[in-house]
This record gives sequence, structure tokens and C-alpha cells, in this order.
Amino acid sequence: MKDKSFAEKNNNSEVKRTRVVVGLDIGTTKIACFVGRKNEHDKIEIIAMGKSESLGVMRGVVSNIERTVQSINTAVAATQEAVDGNLKIKNVHVGIAGQHIKSLQHRGIYTRRTATGEISQVDIDAFVDDMYKLVMKPGEEIITVIPQEYIVDGEPEIKDPIGMAGVRLEANFHIITGQVTNVQNITRCVDRSGLSVKDIILEPIASAEAVLSEEEKEAGVVLVDIGGGTTDVAIFHDGLIRHTAVIPFGGNVITQDIKEGCRIMQRQAEMLKVKFGSALASESKENEVVCIPGLRGRDPKEITLRNLASIIQARMEEIIELVNFEIKDSGYEKKLIGGIVVTGGGSQLKHLTQLIEYLTGMDARIGYPTEHLANTNDIESLASPMYATGIGLVLKGFESYEAAMPWEQSVNTEQEVANADKKILDKQEKIKTHSNTDKRGEFFTRILGSVKTFFDDSED
Repeated sequence: MKDKSFAEKNNNSEVKRTRVVVGLDIGTTKIACFVGRKNEHDKIEIIAMGKSESLGVMRGVVSNIERTVQSINTAVAATQEAVDGNLKIKNVHVGIAGQHIKSLQHRGIYTRRTATGEISQVDIDAFVDDMYKLVMKPGEEIITVIPQEYIVDGEPEIKDPIGMAGVRLEANFHIITGQVTNVQNITRCVDRSGLSVKDIILEPIASAEAVLSEEEKEAGVVLVDIGGGTTDVAIFHDGLIRHTAVIPFGGNVITQDIKEGCRIMQRQAEMLKVKFGSALASESKENEVVCIPGLRGRDPKEITLRNLASIIQARMEEIIELVNFEIKDSGYEKKLIGGIVVTGGGSQLKHLTQLIEYLTGMDARIGYPTEHLANTNDIESLASPMYATGIGLVLKGFESYEAAMPWEQSVNTEQEVANADKKILDKQEKIKTHSNTDKRGEFFTRILGSVKTFFDDSED
């Protein structure tokens, strides 16, 4: 499936000359592929999008390799058609979720080799690399290491120590881990689709990039991404991520409840939820009735919207209570001035924000993923909260590219390229030695990429 307006708009050679980033959202209900670029005003815009039904993913985890590959191929083919051959989709930024995702806080210490000179990005990179060497439980591996506040020679609460003088660095890290096999299954599906994993990004972090403002992150805010299989939670305060969690319930569980409660087919339950669903039973009238066609030779079934809303509300209350538990468990319950921002396909239920405010006592709003995109003619077609993760993956991809810019600017001669490549290979080798499997080394090889390609996200 593709948006024809994207193809009409971008059928020109300008796409070929522009830096692009591809985000691949492998979800429980859909797989969506987004291609983004920066326009002449240095604003990010989505130039192509394709999606397909997700056939091999359950609760954010790949359960069938072949069917997942088939769905990825369908979504990528639709996206490729939209860009009309001006670029070839190859390197993708992939989202990861699922109940296997866990997070922990860790205090690390790093001592610089020299007491002179300023703290540089090289020191910070080496510090972060050390955190990847932490020993995890069998079957688990570190996916992402996110630095928080630094302490430089005993001076606390430093957000950016680069440029400072100092020898002893300490930092609090938010470390996200996942099951090795689940990470491998995602990379395997992408590989078998003829693509290459540029980076693997936790989905709530990607969604937050798309729907949250910097002011909200500074003030303190909870992101709740209600997907088909899981509900992802990310808590920010002082501009930094403080807590992440994955709740193993999403929109599909609500559909299943409607199916069983009303004794109707799965597709009918999904249609009822999307068209008539409400998270507050009190807002539905008892005399409003929907007629569902019966099976062959059977009478149609009548369902009141009040009864439908009661089923939905019961499950949503359970999900919100679990979100509330995560908020309290984070220790930031009293510091979240920005309230709750809810996004994802499940956030489209009517009266959801009212129910969240009632159960949590916090302000709530719906997060739309177009807030940080350039204002184009196609912006309305991307405004659905269900696209938050995919668009967020594109935004995070550009963020990673900009962080890598010093590499591109510093590499000029063949000798410098060779030296830079050797540094990267040495770094990869260190990561491999602390990996549970060879696949982990391949995963980071894709993340680090090659300096020679200047971190390109597409191939002409």
C-alpha cells in the first residue's frame, strides 16, 4: 500500500542527490516503511511511505520468519515504488519492542589516560563502549546505552562534559536490554528481505522523538505508545529519559475482548472498535445499536454501543493501571509537569484522554507524529498516531547521522580513511569479544557502518 501523492510529488532527480533515512516499523498489526529527507530549509519531510499487514509478529516479537519477511517485502516494495527508482532502499533503522525488553540504571566510572587536555567525544564514546561490556543474564544482551548526568572529578549534575578539563568521569546510564534470540530474529528478517540494519532503536524512544517537544521532556512527561501487541512507556525528566517499560497488552487484546464478549468474528470486532469504540461507557447512549450480519442462515446480531464501550473501558483501565504502576515505580510521579502523551494506533479510541486523566490525575493529550516535520501538502496523510514509531525512526536516523558528521568532515585522504577504518574495526572486535553470539558482532557492524560510505542510508 502506498500514498500516490508521494510518488507524484517526488518523481524527480532531487531525491537522488539528497541525504535520506529509512525507518522500518515492524509492528504487531502492521509493518510500515518511511523514507525521509531534509529539504532546502533543513527541515525533515517524509517523501515516501508504504505499509502492509503484519503476518508474523506477535506482541512485538517475530513468531514466523517467512511471513514477517513477506510483510516487510510488501511494505518496502510499496515504498520503493513511491520513490520511483530515484533511490534504492537498502539501509534501514529498525524499531524493537516486546515484553522481553527491560531497562536498568547503572553507575559507571571511566578514568582518562591523560590528565591534560579537554574531555572529548572520543572519551565519551569510550565510556559508553565500556558499558556494553557489562555482563548480562544468560540469553540477554544490551541494545542501547543512554548516558544521563555526568560527574567530572566529583562535580555532579553535568549534562555535557565535552570541552571540560577532568580525569575521572562518572555517569548514570539508562541501559536497555533484550533477548538475544529476539534481536537476532529481527535482524534475520531484515537481512532476508535484502536490506541491511543500520541501527536498532527501542520503539518508545523513536515515538517520543516524533511526538514530544523538548519543553515537555524538560518539564517531565510520560509517553504511552499503545500499539497492537504491546503498550510502550517512556518517562522523561530534565530532558533525559529516566524509565522505560513494555506492557504486554495493546489494541489486539481489546479486539479479542470484543470478539468474545459480543460473540462475533475477529474482523467484525476490529471494525466495531475502530468505527464505534469508546473508552468511556458513560459517554455512549444505551439506545444506540449496531447491527452485525450473522453467519449464513442466522439472524443479524445487535450490539449496543454502551455494551461495546464497557468492554473496551474494562481493558483500557487495566492497561492504564499498569502504566500508572510504571510511573510510580520510576520515582518521578510528582515531577511530571508535562503529564501524559498517548500515541500509537490504540490512542485513536474516543474519550481515551478523559479516562487517562480520571484514573491517573494527570493531564493527557494525543501525540501526533507530524509536529517535527516540514509542513508539506501530504502532512495530513501522515498525521495518524499509528505512524509515530515509523516517523520517529526516521528522525532518530537523522540524529545519528548528524552525530556522525565529524567523521565525514575529518576523513579526506586514503590514509586517513584506512586509519579511521582500523579504529572502527578495533572497536567492533572489542564488542564481539563481549558478545554472546557472532550475530551480535554483525549487528554492531551494521550500526557502526563504514566511514568510506559516510553513513549513507541509501544506495543509488
